[in-house]
Amino acid sequence: MKKILIMAVGLVSIGAAACYAVASQKAVAVIKGAEEGSPITGRAAFEETEQGLKVSVEVIGVPNPGPHGFHIHEKGSCEDLGNAAGGHYNPHGVQHGFLPEDGHGAAHAGDMGNIEIKADGSGTLELVLPEVSLSGEHNNVNGLAVILHEKTDDFGQPTGNAGGRIGCGIIKAEQAG
Repeated sequence: MKKILIMAVGLVSIGAAACYAVASQKAVAVIKGAEEGSPITGRAAFEETEQGLKVSVEVIGVPNPGPHGFHIHEKGSCEDLGNAAGGHYNPHGVQHGFLPEDGHGAAHAGDMGNIEIKADGSGTLELVLPEVSLSGEHNNVNGLAVILHEKTDDFGQPTGNAGGRIGCGIIKAEQAG
């Protein structure tokens, strides 16, 4: 009887772990130009993984080619030309950096660096933000804004000198099922 009970508990544990691994949290931010009439559109997809929050971004209609700062900001609003999104998401009160390389001790939790915009106005970005989530108790970005900046993030202090906000979207978790 003990062996059967142990096997049953083991199978339930394995089943629960498998369900957890399959049911990763996902979210999307629909990116629109900050100014009315702006041609900027795009999408940022977010997915929790074992390595952290995987971010996949595609934008089109960006007027100036080259690198543009792209960050998660502290509030979930795109009002006032994106200024209502507040500053970079920085729950640990640390300096500005590039989170995937610098870690939480030397970068804001929302620091994603730059997205490279081609001559045709399109750009993509893929990276993983370690220890950032959509559902966790710490570094949870669900409901916050992503901001596309007008200039390059040069990683200067305190926010990278990336200039104005030309695109914005709100991170919204997808409903399971």
